[in-house]
Amino acid sequence: MVYDPILSEGEKWYAVHTRPLSEIRAQGNLRNENFPTFLPKRRKTVRHARRITTIDAPLFPRYLFVALDLKRDQWRSVNGTFGVSRLVMQGDQPQPVPAGVVETLIASSDEDGIMSFGHQLKPGMSVRLMSGPFADRLAILDRLDGSGRVQVLLELMGRQISTSVDYTDLLPVG
Repeated sequence: MVYDPILSEGEKWYAVHTRPLSEIRAQGNLRNENFPTFLPKRRKTVRHARRITTIDAPLFPRYLFVALDLKRDQWRSVNGTFGVSRLVMQGDQPQPVPAGVVETLIASSDEDGIMSFGHQLKPGMSVRLMSGPFADRLAILDRLDGSGRVQVLLELMGRQISTSVDYTDLLPVG
């Protein structure tokens, strides 16, 4: 789904805390109630019983974003939605996400909400590999090329090893 980062007048983005492993359920139920939502995701490698698979996982586990106009929408109904634990609040009102944060996340994601930080990559920066056999390992970005591949330096067994990965498999660190 393509997201439009431009909100209607009076709308702001708010963070929704979901029940464990219920981000997708909460998002679907909020959409059924006609609330615009955004769930940023990342590719994640899962290892289990000698099998390695890549899944789409929430970038912020147990959180998603919903666009609300507090004067127009019955925002209290969000808390009663299946999969939702509660809106993130400040006192007795929902706490809006600072302007530009969700819009930047939307601009950095594809139509499925999968984050891509390739445009922010620069040689010498620390990165985390997000998929493949070295998933969740830290590396140093060595080189970028025009084909979408990058060279990274991994610390393995006391030595730096150079390997080539797709830039979409990297997440900038720090």
